[in-house]
Amino acid sequence: MSMPGEKIPAQPSFRLGIDLGGTKTEVVVLDHSLQPVYRKRVTTPSHDYEAILTLITSLVVDAEKSLQVKPTIGIGTPGSISSHSGLLRNSNTICMNDKAFLTDIEQRLDRAVKIQNDANCFTLSEALTGAGKDYSVVFGVIIGTGTGGGLVVNQKLLTGPNAITGEWGHNPLPWLSESDGSPLCYCGKQACIETFISGSGLARNFEKRNGVILSSEEIVLGAIKGEKICERAMALYYDQLSRALAHLINILDPDTIVLGGGMSNIEEIYREIPRRLSDYIFSDSVETPILPALHGDASGVFGAAML
Repeated sequence: MSMPGEKIPAQPSFRLGIDLGGTKTEVVVLDHSLQPVYRKRVTTPSHDYEAILTLITSLVVDAEKSLQVKPTIGIGTPGSISSHSGLLRNSNTICMNDKAFLTDIEQRLDRAVKIQNDANCFTLSEALTGAGKDYSVVFGVIIGTGTGGGLVVNQKLLTGPNAITGEWGHNPLPWLSESDGSPLCYCGKQACIETFISGSGLARNFEKRNGVILSSEEIVLGAIKGEKICERAMALYYDQLSRALAHLINILDPDTIVLGGGMSNIEEIYREIPRRLSDYIFSDSVETPILPALHGDASGVFGAAML
């Protein structure tokens, strides 16, 4: 143990990851064998940019003091850093948009930091050590408060020249029908996939269609209990998710799709989606496995550490 006043030695074999979510922020430290040796989860001050910077700084400092190590740092965040401006954009944590987040956090921590979109971190974790580790082309999908995606090929994360590889949630829902409606997305466009298959999208569309306010969890539970209004809502949801994933398969044809986020915990998804995909996929058979994340809600923070 270091004595007070001693400088903490750099130990690059330790990796610290932060998953900056819309409601919760989690930190983890992985050892040389990628096993967690420290974890902490706190509430995100999602409407206050300066408070977010302060929170991340304190999480890093506390972890280092606890373990007496100086790890590498990776952060998974909603949105991504623009290759053009260097500013964060496309974040559904609105207060972070158009901010020099990478520069600001590196100045606060006085060291280099790696930042990736939270869905990219999720996909990297699941492709390297999770449900997708036996597949070459892994597309990861987060369906939680928002909707995101990431792509790993041969264990390498692809981001693209615009840093938007996998941002399939901000394309329009394919084969749109009158029963779907055309909700407005926070990005300014209408009928984005996110506005239908995210948990918040399911709840908003349910209220608009039925005039009843229920959370996504209550809608799912109501369907399980046999409440007709909820059963109809979930049948439409499964069809919308099937269309969204089929569109992706028609373009990319990945070896597997791994699902994460709160909505991915719905067990019926893994029965309902596979049997519906053939209605929309341009093939005589559908062999694409749709898998739940092995690491659960820890995938994003593990992937951030793996950056």
